[in-house]
Amino acid sequence: MHSIPTFRTLLKHPVMLLGFGFGSGLSPKAPGTVGTLLGLVLFIPLLVWLPLAAWALLVAGTLMGAAICGRSAQLVGVHDHGGIVWDEFIGIWMVLVCLPEQSWLYWGLAFVTFRVFDIFKPWPIRWADESIGGGLGILLDDIMAACYAIMIIWGLQTGFL
Repeated sequence: MHSIPTFRTLLKHPVMLLGFGFGSGLSPKAPGTVGTLLGLVLFIPLLVWLPLAAWALLVAGTLMGAAICGRSAQLVGVHDHGGIVWDEFIGIWMVLVCLPEQSWLYWGLAFVTFRVFDIFKPWPIRWADESIGGGLGILLDDIMAACYAIMIIWGLQTGFL
């Protein structure tokens, strides 16, 4: 394919529909941020009303995430194309399930801290992003960014920061 896909293309390739975050990754500006925001908005109701289903979705989405991201990259012809945002979905979902409480304050904090770590990629996130290829590499740096965000949020919650 080797080009920016259209929404019609995503509909023809279900794996790309997931990989490009149901179209949120097609945003011309800040697709990672738009994808994270959509992931947050879609996941919060599930997490609040059906927490076991949210956990199941997170586990299944993570287990399939490397394949979704890798195949999407293969189809579009660009490794870690900026529009592939399934990894942002998984990252924000990880942060959301690990919050001290489900509230507007913590949802906002989850969004901001995850995006900061995903964008700036402090060590070893940047190393993983640059060194590990394929779908796993696309997914892993966002999982690491989520872990950093979780540590910061809990550090603030417990008074360690």
